[in-house]
Amino acid sequence: MPGIFSRIVAGEIPCYKVAEDENYLAFLDINPLAVGHTLVIPKKEVDYLFDLDDPTYNGLMSFSKKVAVALKKVIDCKRISVVVLGFEVPHAHIHLIPSNNESDINFSRPKLKLDGETMKKTADKALESFNKP
Repeated sequence: MPGIFSRIVAGEIPCYKVAEDENYLAFLDINPLAVGHTLVIPKKEVDYLFDLDDPTYNGLMSFSKKVAVALKKVIDCKRISVVVLGFEVPHAHIHLIPSNNESDINFSRPKLKLDGETMKKTADKALESFNKP
């Protein structure tokens, strides 16, 4: 049975899409630490980041960088932090988290409760930024 991220890739579960190409997808985390907290995944379902083959791993990192640059243009923050945990969902993924200090990426903090309109506006701005040449 496909995991939740593969079901998002297949369009079975909706998401707030930030960026996409033929191999990778970026979408807003529904339990974010910050506005713009984004998950970046390979479309190919592999549980552990370091089990990805080299081309997929390198492509994921390159795609993540492009997403982070796009997010930084539309989210007021000092940096886009990169976190890899991989325990929550058995599908390799990278967290991109707009942050101003280290405590902003503490996963034991309470998650934000953002309404659908805020999520959609954030995703739309990021997607527009990602798609600009």
